[in-house]
Amino acid sequence: VQLQASGGGLVQAGGSLRLSCAASGLTFSRYVMVWFRQAPGKEREFVVAINWSGVVTYYADSVKGRFTISRDNAKNTVYLQMNSLKPDDTAVYYCAAKEAWGRLETSEYDYWGQGTLVTVSS
Repeated sequence: VQLQASGGGLVQAGGSLRLSCAASGLTFSRYVMVWFRQAPGKEREFVVAINWSGVVTYYADSVKGRFTISRDNAKNTVYLQMNSLKPDDTAVYYCAAKEAWGRLETSEYDYWGQGTLVTVSS
């Protein structure tokens, strides 16, 4: 199983980025997909989750209204559209997968991607 995150980069505050996470080696439509992030010197934190069909989502309060998660099961890919970015959003962003919907904010996931760095300048 492989989760390949991409799309990170350097952006000014107020700007936008779109992250992608391409999955292989698993039946993608059977997995809950999430994004976590880890800022320098801080613990990894939950960002957002999306259920198997893409109908149900759950956002951390810190990104609600600014970030949007979506998925394309035909392409085995989950996306994270990030708008109105702030310097506090600077972090390495990780995608992860598990089969069950529950305990989303813990790190109890079956598979993790390698991370993609997002840097937001002020």
